[in-house]
Amino acid sequence: MDTKRIQTIIDKEWAEVFKNRLVLFTVGFLPLVFTALPLGILYGTRSLGVSSSDVSDLPPQILRACGAVSPVDCFQIYLMNQMLILFMLMPLIIPISIAAYSIVGEKTTHSLEPLLATPITTLELLIAKSLSAVIPAILATWGGFLIFALASPLVGASPAAFRAIFSPMWLLAVFVAGPLMAAIAVNFAIIIYSRTSDPRVAEQVAAVLVLPLIAVVFGQIAGVIVLNVQFMLTAIVALAVLAVGLVYLGVRLFQRETILTRWK
Repeated sequence: MDTKRIQTIIDKEWAEVFKNRLVLFTVGFLPLVFTALPLGILYGTRSLGVSSSDVSDLPPQILRACGAVSPVDCFQIYLMNQMLILFMLMPLIIPISIAAYSIVGEKTTHSLEPLLATPITTLELLIAKSLSAVIPAILATWGGFLIFALASPLVGASPAAFRAIFSPMWLLAVFVAGPLMAAIAVNFAIIIYSRTSDPRVAEQVAAVLVLPLIAVVFGQIAGVIVLNVQFMLTAIVALAVLAVGLVYLGVRLFQRETILTRWK
C-alpha cells in the first residue's frame, strides 16, 4: 500500500470538495450548533428548582447511575447523557455530506476516469476517499466536544456534571465510537454512491444510518436503554466489526469498468 498515493488523493479531495459552501457549512457551522444546544440547555437548568421528588420520576437505571449526588446534579447528568447523541450524530452526518459532494463532483467533471487509469489499487482509492471525509468529521466532532467541555462550567454545569463529561462512557463515545461511526458512514455512502447515478437517491439511502441513533434517543427517554460503559463497549465492538465489513464489501463492489460506463 502506497501512502504517498493515498495522501495525494486526500489532498485532491479536500481541494475540490471544500470549495462547496454547503460542505463548509456542514463541517464548520453544524458542530457549533450541536455544541451550543446542550450548553443552552445546561444554562437553562440553573434557574430550575429541581427537588428530590422531581428526580424520582426519572427511570430507576438513571438514578442508580447518578449515585450519591444532589437532585440538581443528577438532573444535569441525565440531560447531558441525552445530549451525548448530538456528538455521535456529527461523525455520521458530516462525512456523508463530504462523500456526497466528492462523488457528485466526479460524476459531473468525469475526474474519476484519469484517476482509475493510474496504478492506484481499489483499496488505496477507497481508503483515501474514506479518510478525506472521516478526518474532517472527527476533528469537527472533537473540536465541538472540547468547546462543550470548556464552556460547560461557565453556563452552570455543576462539578459532578462536569466530571461526568470526562467519564469513561463519554470518552469512549466521542473518541472511539465516533471515529468508527464516521468510518461506517463514509464507507456505506461510497458504496451507495458508486452503485447509483442519482446523488439525491444516494443521500436519502445513506441517511438511514441516523435511524439507529434516533432509536437510542427514544430508548433513553423510555428508560429502556441507558448509556453506560458496558453499552458503549458493546456498541464499539459491533461498530468495529461493521466498519471492517463495509470496507471489505466496498472493495468487492467497487467495479471500475461498470462505474465508468454508468457515469458517462
